[in-house]
Amino acid sequence: MNTVLVLNGPNLGRLGSREPDVYGADTYEDLVTLCRETGRHLDLHVEVRHTNDEAELIGWVHQAADERLPIVLNPAAFTHYSYALRDALAQRTAPLIEVHISNPAAREEFRHNSVVAGVATGTIAGFGLMSYVLALQAVAELIAEKSKG
Repeated sequence: MNTVLVLNGPNLGRLGSREPDVYGADTYEDLVTLCRETGRHLDLHVEVRHTNDEAELIGWVHQAADERLPIVLNPAAFTHYSYALRDALAQRTAPLIEVHISNPAAREEFRHNSVVAGVATGTIAGFGLMSYVLALQAVAELIAEKSKG
């Protein structure tokens, strides 16, 4: 069974109480449960992690590169300015799907730029927690394609 890291950046641990008009009423635990259940249906072992610490997130990205693990990443605010995270992600050795619960392009102008998108396999945004489901489905498809040939 393939392992996928679902990594979440700052403030995502506060889902359910943080701006529910933007991020919905689902909690971080709801997100963890959804990702793990989706993984089981896709024959993926899903590890869900959250940090408010840029250095810790970069360490997880290095681990994924070393172990050739796919990543589903919601970099949160790091999306817009963390060149250190972008440089770590550029070392990836497996698929990387950038996800966002809301649609950054429909929000404040400072959210329109992603320094991560240029090194990601793809980006899924604006579908609420379903963005994670779609990203995990994409990872499963990419793994299947790679194993075929």
